[in-house]
Amino acid sequence: MSPARPLSDTERRNWVRLARTQNVGPVTFSQLVKRFGTPGAALDALPEIARRAGRGRPIIAPSVDAVEDEIAAARKYGARIIASCEADFPPLLRALAPPPPTLTLLGRADLAAQPTVAIVGARNASAAGRKLARDISAGLGAAGFVVVSGLALGIDGEAHAATLRTGTIAVLGGGVDHVYPPQHERLYAEIAAEGLIVSESPFGYRAKAQDFPRRNRIITGMSRGVVVVEAAERSGSLISARMAGEQGREVMAVPGSPLDPRASGTNALIYQGASLVRHADDVLEILSSLRFGHVSDPENGPYDAEMDGDSLPEGQLERVLEALSPHPMPIDEIARACGLGAARCAAILVELELSGLALTLPGGLAARAV
Repeated sequence: MSPARPLSDTERRNWVRLARTQNVGPVTFSQLVKRFGTPGAALDALPEIARRAGRGRPIIAPSVDAVEDEIAAARKYGARIIASCEADFPPLLRALAPPPPTLTLLGRADLAAQPTVAIVGARNASAAGRKLARDISAGLGAAGFVVVSGLALGIDGEAHAATLRTGTIAVLGGGVDHVYPPQHERLYAEIAAEGLIVSESPFGYRAKAQDFPRRNRIITGMSRGVVVVEAAERSGSLISARMAGEQGREVMAVPGSPLDPRASGTNALIYQGASLVRHADDVLEILSSLRFGHVSDPENGPYDAEMDGDSLPEGQLERVLEALSPHPMPIDEIARACGLGAARCAAILVELELSGLALTLPGGLAARAV
């Protein structure tokens, strides 16, 4: 993890422009900056990258005016857009490889630097599940933990409401100015006033279904561990639990009746090795036993310096594209199938992603775009 540093206005603008560029996710952003040194230099290189990858149309980066307007609109709303290299970027999130390039913060940024734990669960939670979420959250808050969740109905809302006075962080799928669900408008206002609202999405953006897995990665990435209270099979909360495990976070689950489908996911997590917790004391005991260092997704390899030439060796881009499947695979395995080094393969994958042909994913994975 690079040391934190401040940004000039020009550097911030370039950082946000690259982060908002078409087909540039956290992995591609990280590797472009690693390759070219700065977001500004990476933006300048995009036309040549598009040409080399055989892309018939330019890669679309937002205009300078559009980014300046977004930064100004967020500031007028009372929010700030910060970069992953800055000191007030949430430290656990900055330790991920790669972190989200930018976040928009509304409220108390200092809460993200305190001990944090995520509590997530079913939207259609039972009365018992809601009470458990309130009690566990309140107990953790009283013990000095800030509770992180996603502002959803059900378990999320109970977790936030129980920790307004002790510290709570809501991570949104849309922009920080987009209150979703609308039933939580009052709770959103209370968190904005006393806690912290966080989003990776651009200011003014309205969330779509595909945005919530990214939101979930931030919830777990900001937290030392995640507690799941009621979750059906194939629910978003189970996706959060999987992400938490991949990030090296502790996964905890509250057991429930085998007859209640809202407990099927949490019971399955326990069966698969998650820690069983009944109340806040159980969570605190588990968290206190952790040796907490730099937990993160697996590191992405460095770029191959030879990729800075004018053209790719014959057939390499085509070999990597042919090796991809819709199912994410480790980049090392893709490189092995192509007979290439991992660094060279990673660099080619970035060019394919910018062309809309591939997806690079946190955890050192890549897939063919579908």
